[in-house]
Amino acid sequence: MSFLTDLVHSPYQGDHNTGAVVPPIYTATTYAFKDVDGPERFDYSRSGNPTRQALEDQVAKLEAGHAAFAFASGMAAIHGALAIFEKGDHIIVGQQIYGGTFRLIYNYFLRWGLEVTAVDTRKPEEIRAAIRANTKAIYFEPLTNPLLQVTSVKQIAALAQEYGLLTIVDNTFLTPYLQQPLKLGADIVIHSATKYLAGHSDVSAGIVVVKDSYLAKRVYFNQNALGGILSPQDANLVRRGIQTLALRMDRQIANTQAIITFLKTRPEITQINYPYQPDQAGFDIIQAESKGLGALFSFELATSVDVAKFVSSLKLINLAVSLGAVETLIELPYKMSHAELSDAELATAGISKQLIRLAVGIEDVQDLIADLTQALDVACQK
Repeated sequence: MSFLTDLVHSPYQGDHNTGAVVPPIYTATTYAFKDVDGPERFDYSRSGNPTRQALEDQVAKLEAGHAAFAFASGMAAIHGALAIFEKGDHIIVGQQIYGGTFRLIYNYFLRWGLEVTAVDTRKPEEIRAAIRANTKAIYFEPLTNPLLQVTSVKQIAALAQEYGLLTIVDNTFLTPYLQQPLKLGADIVIHSATKYLAGHSDVSAGIVVVKDSYLAKRVYFNQNALGGILSPQDANLVRRGIQTLALRMDRQIANTQAIITFLKTRPEITQINYPYQPDQAGFDIIQAESKGLGALFSFELATSVDVAKFVSSLKLINLAVSLGAVETLIELPYKMSHAELSDAELATAGISKQLIRLAVGIEDVQDLIADLTQALDVACQK
C-alpha cells in the first residue's frame, strides 16, 4: 500500500460483530480473563486498549517503526521517552527546542539526576565535543521552533551510531508525511499529535515511535507505569485526523508559500525564516531528507512596527499558541510559546521581541493575506 492509502486505512483491528468500516471505540477499563492461567491481549485499560492500539499500530506503520505508544499529550510522550534514561546518564539536546520540552528537561529531569548539554545540532563538531563516557542520546528537532533552523537527521544518526548513542527526533513539524526519521537512521521519533496528526485543535495527544523491540519494551514500561495514556475517545479523534493529513498539509503548505510571497513585498518585514530557496541555509538538507518544510514559519517586524498592535488587530487569524490545525494561528514566541526562557536564554536562541510565528491553516489564502494586510496597516499607523 502507498503512504496515502495507509493514512486512510489503519491496520485492521477487526469488528466481527458488525463489519464496521470505522474501528470501534472501546471504553472498557478492564477485560475479563478466560481462565486464571493468564490474561488475554488486554487486561486493564492503562496497560492496553484496542482503540489506542489501532492508532499506535497505524502511526508505527506510517513512521516505519517497530511499535508506537500513544500518550495523553506531547509532553507526556517526551516524558515517557526520556524516562528510559537513569540518574547519571547524559544526553545532548538541541539549543532550540520547544519551550515545554525545555521546561521538562531543565526543571524536572535535571532534578532527577539526568545530565544535559545543549549544542547547536547543525554543527557536528559541537556534538562531538559534548560527548562524554556517560552520554546516551542526542535529542533534537529537525526544524527548530520558531526559527526553522534545519538539522540533518542522517548526519546526527550517523554520528550517534559512531559513538553508540540513541538518536531521538521530535518530528511534530514535519510529520511522517514529509519525513520519516527512522528511515534516516533515528532510533526514537516523538510527535505532539495534538498538532498536524490530529489537526483540528480539539484533542491533546502525544506519540512515541521506536525502531526495535528493546526500545519498545522500555517505552511501554514507562507508558504503563506513569499512566499518562491517551483515552479511547481521543485516540479515535487522532486516528480520524490522520486520514486527512496529506490533504490538509498540501493545502497548508500552498497557503504558506503564497503568504510568504506576499510578506516579501511588505517593507515592514525584515526577516522571514522558512528555508525554501537554494540560497538559504538548510535548503539542501530539506531537499535530501524531506518532502517539504511544512506550514509553519516565523518572521521579524521592523522595530518601528508595534508588534503587539499587529497581532491584536488581526480579525481572522487567531492569536494563540499551538500549530498544525485547520485554522491559522499566530503568536509571539517571547511572550507565549517560549515564555519559560529568560531574557538571556531568548537572546541566545535568537528570539527577539519582534519575532512572530505563523502556523498556517487551510482557509482561503486571499482571506488570510487580506487579514495580514489590514493588521500591518494598523500597526504601522502613528
